Amino acid sequence: MTVFWLGTDLFEARQGHSFAETTTQAQDIPSRAHLTARSRHQRHQQHQRHQRHQQHQQHAGPSCSVLVILFTDELGHISHWRAIMAGSLAGMVATVVTYPTDVIKTRLIVQNRLEPSYKGILHAFYKIYHQEGLLALYRGVSPAILGAVPFSAGSFFVYINLDKIWQKPIVHFTPLQNFINGCVAAAVAQTLSFPFETVKRKMQAQSPWLPHYGAVDVHFTGMVDCFRQTVKNKGVLGLWSGLTPSLLKIVPYFGVMFSTFEFCKRVCLYRNGYIESPLNYKLTPGVDQSLQPQELRELKLLPRANFEPRKSALEN
Repeated sequence: MTVFWLGTDLFEARQGHSFAETTTQAQDIPSRAHLTARSRHQRHQQHQRHQRHQQHQQHAGPSCSVLVILFTDELGHISHWRAIMAGSLAGMVATVVTYPTDVIKTRLIVQNRLEPSYKGILHAFYKIYHQEGLLALYRGVSPAILGAVPFSAGSFFVYINLDKIWQKPIVHFTPLQNFINGCVAAAVAQTLSFPFETVKRKMQAQSPWLPHYGAVDVHFTGMVDCFRQTVKNKGVLGLWSGLTPSLLKIVPYFGVMFSTFEFCKRVCLYRNGYIESPLNYKLTPGVDQSLQPQELRELKLLPRANFEPRKSALEN
C-alpha cells in the first residue's frame, strides 16, 4: 500500500524540477546569447519528446496506449490523483501475487507449538493446498485489497499537508523532519486501515483443519460477517485490537525508509547537476531546472561557442 505514497515523491525526484517551483533562491543570470541558444535547444528537445511520444502510441499495443492516456500527459507528467490510482493498482497487484506467503505466515504463527500442524513453509503450502484447495491460500485477500483505500488516503492526506505542519516548503525539510514525516504518515495510514488488517488475519487463521478453527476468537462465514461478529463480541474497538504492536513495527520502519529515500533523492539530484550538495537543496546557479537529466547532460556537451555572445561590429 505504500507504493503510491513513495511513487508520487519518486516521480518528482525523477522530474528534477518539482522542487524548483517551491523555492525562492536567486540564481545567476546567464547572458542573452546563452539564453537564446538554450531556448533553441530546449524547444528542439521538446519537439523530439513529442515525436517519440507519438511514435510510442502508434507502435504500442492497445493496453499500453490506454495506460499512457490514463496516467500521463504527452510530456510524461502525472498528477497526484493519477499517481494515487497507479500506486494503488500496483499495490493491489503486488498484494495478490504475494498473498499466499502472507497466509502461510499467519498459519505458522497461530498453530499449536506443542502439536504443530505444519513443519515449515513448504509443508504448510503443500498441506493447505491439498486439504483446503487453492482458494484457501487467498482467504482474506478482499479486506487486504480494500484496506489499500484508507491506507493510500491517509498517506496522501499527510503528504499534502506536510508543508502546513512545518510551515515551510517540503524541499527544506531536514533528515529528522523527514523521519518524523514518515512516522506520522505510517501511523495515520495504519490506524485508518487496521480494521481491514484485523479481519484479514482472522480470515487467514480460521481453518476447519486446525485445532479450535485456528484459535480465532469469533466464528464467521465471510468478510462482512467477520466485521459483524467482531463488533458484536468485542465492540468497535475490537477492530483495532493489536494496533499498538503493529505501530511499534511499522512507524520506525517508514520513518527510516522515508528519510533514506529523501537523502538518496538528493544524491541523484546532485549527481545530475541540479543542486550543489546532497546535504541541502541549494540550486546549482545557471542550471535550467525544467530540463530532464538527459537533456541537461546533452546541453553540457554542446560546443561552448554556441553560448558565447558574439562581438558587435564596433568592437571589431
